[in-house]
Amino acid sequence: MSDERAVLSICMTCRDGREAETGTRGGSRLAEAIFARIDALNAAGVTLRGVKCMSQCKRPCIVSLSQNDKFTYVFGDLTPDETAHTDALLELVERYNNAPEGFLERKDRPELLQANILGRFPPIHSASQLVSRLDPVAAE
Repeated sequence: MSDERAVLSICMTCRDGREAETGTRGGSRLAEAIFARIDALNAAGVTLRGVKCMSQCKRPCIVSLSQNDKFTYVFGDLTPDETAHTDALLELVERYNNAPEGFLERKDRPELLQANILGRFPPIHSASQLVSRLDPVAAE
């Protein structure tokens, strides 16, 4: 397991339909809401970064949580202006950091992040029983 910090990536260009009202994209507002909790982020052991586009426009706002040698998670349908979503992301980071290979079953994730998962991707060298090697069948 890596001792480097987990990374929470936020799509900065996500649109949530409130751009005309707020003057900023939903992804940027989500990043601001999360960044406002920088002390909690540091305590949780996560680095925050913005990404110009994460190609999930049908399910905004998007974040991913990743770390070397751990599973990567992608979540959508987050509401930038709901504190509950920010709280759930911070709780997720804590659970992720304490889980072997960062693996979290649905029931192990905060309730707000159980239904809106878009993907869970294993690390390249995973020891998880979820991953099996598929070798091509030898030609006879």
